[in-house]
Amino acid sequence: MFEKQIVFMLLEGIRDTVYMTLASTLMGYVLGLPMGVVLAVTDKDGIRPNRFIYRILDVISNVIRSIPFLILLILLIPFTRWLVGKSYGSTATIVPLVITAAPYIGRLVESSLKEVDKGVIEAAKSMGASDFDIVFHVMLVEARTSLIMGATIALGTILGYSAMAGAVGGGGLGDIAVRYGYYRWQTGIMIVTVLLIIVLFQIFQTIGMKIAKKIEKRK
Repeated sequence: MFEKQIVFMLLEGIRDTVYMTLASTLMGYVLGLPMGVVLAVTDKDGIRPNRFIYRILDVISNVIRSIPFLILLILLIPFTRWLVGKSYGSTATIVPLVITAAPYIGRLVESSLKEVDKGVIEAAKSMGASDFDIVFHVMLVEARTSLIMGATIALGTILGYSAMAGAVGGGGLGDIAVRYGYYRWQTGIMIVTVLLIIVLFQIFQTIGMKIAKKIEKRK
């Protein structure tokens, strides 16, 4: 089982999985972080309540998160093909991963920002801080430990989604597990790919938690 060709294939699978996970998380935060900030700010208890804006983002988030990832991936095949030129492989999988991750990340960010002590926000207001200053110099700073932990959770979730994408040729370790472990009944390869996914998950979680603890100690 561990001949050079198999080892090389597994190494490529690890590379593609890490690439999909990190790229999707990064781009997911590009969309999800602003979304989470707006949700926290426009909530009824936020610094700038706006029921209309909050409701729109709330509905968008709930609708996307309610669609199972594999179904969303299939639904987005025409869009993915139009955007990247193909609907299979690791790069193509990033498109549905980002769309799935963004509202999920938005909710994580919203939850983290809502944990900020209201007294700190009120103190900033009393000193004449603008809404922009409160968001970027108070809320995001005070919630940084929670935000890092949220990012760690998001990484693990997106890693799991990237493995699911293997069922439809998404690339990475999930694709290897399906093509060789399931269709060809090569149980050894299936077990190895599962173990590698577990190891990657543990690495992401460990690094994220250590960063969060270091930030927490600096407060």
